[in-house]
Amino acid sequence: MTLRRVNVIILVLLAVAFLIIVQRNLLNLSDFLHKEHQGMILPFESEPSPNLRPEYERKGEEIPILITAAEERLGAVVAAINSVYQNSKANIVFTIVTQNDTVDHLKTWLSDTRLKYIKHKIVVFNPEHLKGKIPKDSLNLEAAKPLTFARFYLPLYIPEAEKAIYLDDDIIVQGDIQELYETNIKQGHAAAFSDDCDSASSKGIVRGAGNQNNYIGFLDFKKESIKKLGMRANTCTFNPGVIVANLTEWKNQNITQQLEHWMELNTKEDLYSKTLAESITSPPLLIVFYKHHSTIDPMWHVRHLGTTGAGNRYSLPFVKAAKLLHWNGHYKPWGRTSSFSDVWDKWYIPDPTGKFHPVRRHTEDK
Repeated sequence: MTLRRVNVIILVLLAVAFLIIVQRNLLNLSDFLHKEHQGMILPFESEPSPNLRPEYERKGEEIPILITAAEERLGAVVAAINSVYQNSKANIVFTIVTQNDTVDHLKTWLSDTRLKYIKHKIVVFNPEHLKGKIPKDSLNLEAAKPLTFARFYLPLYIPEAEKAIYLDDDIIVQGDIQELYETNIKQGHAAAFSDDCDSASSKGIVRGAGNQNNYIGFLDFKKESIKKLGMRANTCTFNPGVIVANLTEWKNQNITQQLEHWMELNTKEDLYSKTLAESITSPPLLIVFYKHHSTIDPMWHVRHLGTTGAGNRYSLPFVKAAKLLHWNGHYKPWGRTSSFSDVWDKWYIPDPTGKFHPVRRHTEDK
């Protein structure tokens, strides 16, 4: 065999190899574009980063966590994610549900900071889910913002998981999230919540806003559809800002469809109580999970830090001992009048784009 013939064969083999590589890249690009069209942004960590340090190479069972990211509250979700990740060595995977106009800002905040090491995927919420399910007079309320309802669709956003955690964005985790994930969910139950009458947060009744600890504060018990359910009006409620879900049971019991049913019925019959301002997300959950849910350790959901007098209600040692803090209420830790905002500040990562700034008294007074 002559040298020229050998060279030709080598060139042919190289050309074939090149074509194979090009074909694979085109297939990968096609798959990516298909997922983009469906509203899914691929996770940054689909391939290991060459700069990934050993301590970030987390193994073991995945812990799926769903959290939402609204543009005006983006600093909140960043602080929440950072607190979850830094306080655990578990193999955590975040599903971050957001809207189209927030994707680029969120991706920059994650990729240009220490959060570039987290495993995550960004999903764009489809507002069509809510068509015909929200009363027209509620469209401008804080509680009617689309991302509020992402928790209703947990199996849709995390289809491969058997168990998952949902977290509101106005939380800070101070314990190992593995412990919350291992919450015992009783057989036949689809979810675990924190009861509002538990010892840690039972003092969190908001003055002037009705009784937030009982069902009567959320539902209109004069309506026939509510009467037929046979629920007791003084039943203790639960807070849906932290959910540990058995997604297998959730799907088997058609929980999402049940929630949608009550949302649609409310648009026709006005079933929710007018006592509370933020009553559009909780009522369907309270109905569907009435006396049919497991409980979360009270220290894994210490609530009402965003209400009036929270600084007097809880001592600093108690706040530091809590596993999870929730600033539900009007006063958020990135605002100027919140209690224990210094605890939140510890986990906040400044916005690399400069768009988001926590409001602080000392900065305003200068």
